[in-house]
Amino acid sequence: MAVIVLASASGSPGVSTTALGLTLNWHRPVLLVDADPTGSSSVFAGYFQGAQEPTGGLINLALSLREGTLADALPRETLLLDPEAPAERSAWFLPGIRAHEQAPSLLPLWEPLTEQLRALDRNGQDVIVDAGRLGLAGWPQPLIAASDLTLLVTRSSLPALAGATSWAKTLRAQFAAVGGLSRLGGFLVDEERRWPSLPTGARVRPYTARHIAKALQIPVVASVDWEPEVAEVYSHGARKPRKFESSGLRRGYRGSTAAIQSILGANQAALAPTNGGHA
Repeated sequence: MAVIVLASASGSPGVSTTALGLTLNWHRPVLLVDADPTGSSSVFAGYFQGAQEPTGGLINLALSLREGTLADALPRETLLLDPEAPAERSAWFLPGIRAHEQAPSLLPLWEPLTEQLRALDRNGQDVIVDAGRLGLAGWPQPLIAASDLTLLVTRSSLPALAGATSWAKTLRAQFAAVGGLSRLGGFLVDEERRWPSLPTGARVRPYTARHIAKALQIPVVASVDWEPEVAEVYSHGARKPRKFESSGLRRGYRGSTAAIQSILGANQAALAPTNGGHA
């Protein structure tokens, strides 16, 4: 079981859409946790189009923590994202807060919730966390610190890169302090496809993954194409456009899951104990 956290430094690089896209294209059972402190409830308003009755989600879990019933409450607060998915790729959703004023009340929850999420290993279930924007009141710093992989999501434009640089430095220092730099990476939402469609005077070529990795001093683990029409299937519950299955964004999500799994496997192998040369 792995806990993968996606977060942003500033602006709207597409963290929530990316987290949902990865979840719905994951290779094994997975739980998406909405830990965004802004309380945007984007999955309910977007993907579910307001048709799904929300659960109390994290707020109910915070209450259950006070009562000592967190473990029992967690499965009751999750919703099935895609009823048509096979059991071996089932995707579930743990809703977040509904307003940013509720975020500080979650601070006592993050560490015990992290333990419960790790206990999902008994179900063979991975966890993807949408941490939203870093540094806001009530942000899930303990989840990031305990993650198997944290991905800083950024677009490929200069403004996005400038916003990500400071937080990349902070995260590098935090992970390096515990010998965990291999658990930190970047995730690129590539705007290259957008460039040719802009008027000549507005064209500013986006940066490549290599440039971004150099600027942030963290490896770019995976990337997806910036395709608004396809992304709206995830972000707004839009009807699937023609050739959705073969779209660059859908292929990008699938390829990203494989790249993430490769990093997780390499990190796990590096931590595995050796037999000291004994037979």
